[in-house]
Amino acid sequence: MTVVALVGNPRAGSRTHGVAVAAAEAVRARLGRADPPEVVDLSALTSVVLSPEPSAGLEIALELVTSADALVVVSPTYKATYTGLLKAFLDRLPGGALRGKAALPLLVMGDPRHALAVELHLRPLLLELGAFVPTPGLAVLESRLPDLGDVIGDWADKVAPQVEAVTRGVVAT
Repeated sequence: MTVVALVGNPRAGSRTHGVAVAAAEAVRARLGRADPPEVVDLSALTSVVLSPEPSAGLEIALELVTSADALVVVSPTYKATYTGLLKAFLDRLPGGALRGKAALPLLVMGDPRHALAVELHLRPLLLELGAFVPTPGLAVLESRLPDLGDVIGDWADKVAPQVEAVTRGVVAT
């Protein structure tokens, strides 16, 4: 089973990247996988995501995302939703591209008033692409980053059994 973290922050080396890797590793560990998760960091692809010209790096990133069994999709919260960079990247996927995949939405935010954005904005996008989206999505407040292991661990405990069920075909997508 492959676990891929998709990082939608346009800044390299962001806290979002760290949260994405930690979340993907926590899910992977609970699924009993020893191999490290793959990471697609969109900050390295900002110049090609909207370009009409072909890009080998972009094609590799799209292939990694669509070949994942479990996709951890992480973005900072901008204007109460995910980044435009993440949206533009996911818009490159055809409808149904994530069918049969588990997609785990996660948003990093500074204000708890945006906590519902993960369910109201990011979840529907992933469902539109055909993914099975376990409950709950995760809203990580920046103030909780010092406790990240606990926050992500509790969440991974809830979603990993759902991911395992969908990847084994026990749950219909």
